[in-house]
Amino acid sequence: MKRSVIVQAKRTPIGKAGGILKGLEVHDLAAPLIRHLAGGAKVPIRDVILGNVVGPGGNVARLASLEAGIPLAVPGMTIDRQCSAGLEAIRLACHLIQGGAGDAYIAGGAESVSTSPFPRRARFSPDEIGDPKMPEAAELVAERFFITKEAQDEYALLSFDRSWRAHEDGMVHREILPLPDVDTDEELMKKRNLPALLKRARPLIKPGGTVTAANSCGVHDGAAAVLVMEEFLAVKNGLKPILRFVDSEVVGVHPHFPGAGPIPAIMGILERNQLTMDDIGLVEINEAFASKIVACATELSIPYERLNVSGGALTIGHPYGASGSIMVTRLFYEVQRRNGVRFVLAAIGSGGGIGLAVLFEVV
Repeated sequence: MKRSVIVQAKRTPIGKAGGILKGLEVHDLAAPLIRHLAGGAKVPIRDVILGNVVGPGGNVARLASLEAGIPLAVPGMTIDRQCSAGLEAIRLACHLIQGGAGDAYIAGGAESVSTSPFPRRARFSPDEIGDPKMPEAAELVAERFFITKEAQDEYALLSFDRSWRAHEDGMVHREILPLPDVDTDEELMKKRNLPALLKRARPLIKPGGTVTAANSCGVHDGAAAVLVMEEFLAVKNGLKPILRFVDSEVVGVHPHFPGAGPIPAIMGILERNQLTMDDIGLVEINEAFASKIVACATELSIPYERLNVSGGALTIGHPYGASGSIMVTRLFYEVQRRNGVRFVLAAIGSGGGIGLAVLFEVV
């Protein structure tokens, strides 16, 4: 079987909805990444696969590829698995290489909430099952797994501190492909007093609830993509593999508990590959809500020392379809700063009740 490896990865700065990236449509965010990655590929790109959730519709990957000026023969495909769309795009590219469909793909996700034509989110689940709003679903996860507000606030502050440390130390800078006049995540341009915000934040769902605006992510714009290649071809052309695709798992869970989706997905992928959590050096799970992260960490026995080690969406934001590819981009650079890490995981839970996990080996 052919082996898939990630040899390059980049993301844009991340902006608040209506913020520093509000003038860029989704293809404007993706095109610079595609141009950059294709320029370093040294071989023809077989396809561009992008995740996108809130539109504007059409084939964003094709439009962005044309905008990027890569060859017309590269078709482009846009997929929607809600918040896991960007990770799904990378997963799909890896499997396509394994299956012999092609040898080089650009895969990731892009989201411009600021320019989306849709005034409200899509339906995730039919009425007979129930279609909770995401904060409500996060509260349901907290109740199901007995996650207190204190535990959520503690994790939110940890993530905030980690994001700022990574920013101030310059660790995140390598991830970012600057856009004109923008080279920093908007949330990191001015430091909030998060302890005070956590203390005074009121429950979003019900009196006595645990989910607040301060321990939840914001809505943002951004994009991220990776260059996935067949390993022999990459090495032959002088490119350095960093992450080797090992396996993936996608599962469905009850739509009321999308934040719990990573739990069975990660359990399944570990069991199939005869691994335990002790074998995993780094884990990235999308920080849509602190309740989700605390639940996943508790149920899977993930030490915080190995989980989202440079912060995540609770601080820098959650550009829906891009978040999964942002996590893989982060892993791409994190493993190059560490010794002794063999396996890493990226996982995400999506609206409608979907859990997706991808296992990589550090080359």
